[in-house]
Amino acid sequence: MAALSNPPLGLYVHLPWCVRKCPYCDFNSHALKGDLPAGEYLEALVQDLQNDLPLAWGRPVHSIYFGGGTPSLFSAEQIDTLLASIRALVPLSPGAEITLEANPGTIERDSFSAYRAAGVNRVSLGAQSFDDGCLQRLGRIHAAGEIDRAVESLHAAGLDNFNIDLMYGLPGQGLEMALADVERAIACQPAHVSHYNLTLEPNTAFATNPPELPDAEQCWDMQEHCGERLANAGFENYEISAWSQPGRASRHNLNYWRFGDYLGIGAGAHAKLTLPSQGRILRLAKQRHPKRYLAAREDGQWRAEEREIAPKERIFEYFLNRLRLHEPIPLQGFGEATGLEPESLQPYLEIAFDKGFLEARDGTLVQTALGRRFNNDLQALFLP
Repeated sequence: MAALSNPPLGLYVHLPWCVRKCPYCDFNSHALKGDLPAGEYLEALVQDLQNDLPLAWGRPVHSIYFGGGTPSLFSAEQIDTLLASIRALVPLSPGAEITLEANPGTIERDSFSAYRAAGVNRVSLGAQSFDDGCLQRLGRIHAAGEIDRAVESLHAAGLDNFNIDLMYGLPGQGLEMALADVERAIACQPAHVSHYNLTLEPNTAFATNPPELPDAEQCWDMQEHCGERLANAGFENYEISAWSQPGRASRHNLNYWRFGDYLGIGAGAHAKLTLPSQGRILRLAKQRHPKRYLAAREDGQWRAEEREIAPKERIFEYFLNRLRLHEPIPLQGFGEATGLEPESLQPYLEIAFDKGFLEARDGTLVQTALGRRFNNDLQALFLP
């Protein structure tokens, strides 16, 4: 066995409420009924973090990500209060990336300046489309005009490090409409664009009553042509569905895909933590339903799941993440991240090389164009 080492550490904060549940969404999000229980939930988040601290004593946090749900339902003052509590409990690296997901339908004009004053320095804007018809068919609560106003507010606040979430393969969408969405996104001058294919996930309203969607060939055309347009605009496709201007990749997400560590607090949040002195890697999951999560303030049962990633599982988990990124994979880094010797990869790599999915270059593994296209097949080769 190789020696495990501590990778960078991030913090994910889950804020689970939305104005309305979108029919395609399979995230742990809940339509808000009545008043937002902000005070109780913030108290629970701090207690949850305190409970996990023994697993990460003294380690600096390099990034914080407020995800949901719709985190922008929480006011800038509430985010400020929570960040102050987080800083009191964990060392925050200078210049740490602090991202807030925001829905254009829940942002009042100019409020991004208040979030920036609270410490947020990156925003992920859930636009999904700039076509009002597509937005209606997706069940979104905003219209294209609200995206434009949110972007104006971001620029006015000096928050130029923002992402625009876009989907393609939408009900009633053709190639020209998908390209028009990308053009509108580029015109917003974002640092980052997430561009991903709508899929019908189990246990969603769309899975129960599927809309008519473009077929696989049409979706492939959208992916190829939209990707070409983003590349021509200077964006780099650093991850399967993520594009960024040079040097503006999401540091928090890069840490996920590089098999880094992260604390996770909030209803249904997940965590991955390396314990080198014990030779262990843990995954945790918190109580999923907000009511049950809030009840943990009294009984202390924050964790719904805690399990060790067994050595035989680590190869697949490592490559499931790393193969999402379009960057060389250092073999030395594999040993440090998994505690396994690089030689343990040989049976898997022989198949990947034979299929033309991977190449070995200067102590690294590099995906070929074929490997990128058939990424799911490549990942599956590393199953135990």
